[in-house]
Amino acid sequence: MPGIVLIGAQWGDEGKGKATDLIGTHVNYVARFNGGNNAGHSVVVGNESYALHLLPSGIISPTVIPVIGNGVVVDPEVLFQEIDGLESRGVDCSRLLVSEAAHVIAPYHRTLDKVTERFLGKHKIGTTGRGIGPAYADKINRVGIRVHDLFNADHLHDKVEASLHQKNQMLVKLYNRRPIDVDQTTDELLKLGERLKPYVANTGLILNKALDEGKTVLFEGAQATMLDVDHGTYPFVTSSNPTAGGACTGTGVGPTKISRVIGVSKAYVTRVGEGPFPTELFDESGEWLRQQGHEFGVTTGRPRRCGWFDAVVNRYASQVNGLTDLVLTKLDVLTGLKEIPICVAYDVDGERYDDMPTDQAAFAAAKPIYETMPGWDEDISAVHAFEDLPATCQAYVKRLEELSNCRISAIGTGPQRDHIISVHSLID
Repeated sequence: MPGIVLIGAQWGDEGKGKATDLIGTHVNYVARFNGGNNAGHSVVVGNESYALHLLPSGIISPTVIPVIGNGVVVDPEVLFQEIDGLESRGVDCSRLLVSEAAHVIAPYHRTLDKVTERFLGKHKIGTTGRGIGPAYADKINRVGIRVHDLFNADHLHDKVEASLHQKNQMLVKLYNRRPIDVDQTTDELLKLGERLKPYVANTGLILNKALDEGKTVLFEGAQATMLDVDHGTYPFVTSSNPTAGGACTGTGVGPTKISRVIGVSKAYVTRVGEGPFPTELFDESGEWLRQQGHEFGVTTGRPRRCGWFDAVVNRYASQVNGLTDLVLTKLDVLTGLKEIPICVAYDVDGERYDDMPTDQAAFAAAKPIYETMPGWDEDISAVHAFEDLPATCQAYVKRLEELSNCRISAIGTGPQRDHIISVHSLID
């Protein structure tokens, strides 16, 4: 019954593909449990690179059943674009399963997302404008549309009408926009439902049966710990729970069926969008990290904000997720630095914080307290054993492990799939 949760331990873009590669052929199912097409991750197979936004990474492997769980918000148009793109490259997507209980991103969710973000002006959250937040808001307000609603015309019309009643008043009276037509929206969703239907299933039941039969399920989180709506840097967060607990609520699998929780962290830190970021660099060091690490968003193309490794964030991620293992990625990016700072604590108005402040105002005011370690010049991309790393590189990794309160079980040493060091197995 090996249920494995894989999550980001920072603000996203940590390189979860490295961990997925190590688990590899031992996985029978890969289940996305949160978020929508605001996420972006790259999967490299041989010389082929695939940019995925909504589909689970398991879609590329013919032996894996990819699942979109009930905790995901699904934009059918984007899903079909991804499927068409992959199938044109010879990838079989017929194995995909989509939860009948997942919520749907309707066209009006995208409209509201963009309009309200512009309206916020300097108070904007930094949303991608893909309708994720409004779809989750409808879910909580109990006016959301689920996948199974797309197969009943009368029922769907009633739900769209109820959902648009207040939204149209806002669009007209507050934002000076035209109202959205209920009949047209219903017809559009019904057509999308016709194509989506072959993929739809009771995925919670399927995943539970698979685990009971001893099969391996990888629960794949989008975004990351510090973007969690409950545990992240609120309000500059996503609209779902990318932490380990979200794997259960987002798939219908109980916590006793989870045997391992793997967090992924970069050897430094990046963030996209608005919000506090204590170790952010605004000088040539930040630009150097951005260029060396190719830090530009898979989904948006936006340059990522870059900073030194934040051990306070990693300790917090270990606590919130109950991490059993860490995968450290992009260690090679730091090659060539004479000294490497590590944030070990915060200074908030003269008071030292060794742990994450619960008050977001305090976190926004946090100044990093650094310790510095010597760097290395050697190329580490061809290294496959920890003891073969330069001594100063080994010392850096060991210090990050100590500060994170979690063992580092794998290390990414370069951009290719085989640029990795396995320290501890992630599957036994």
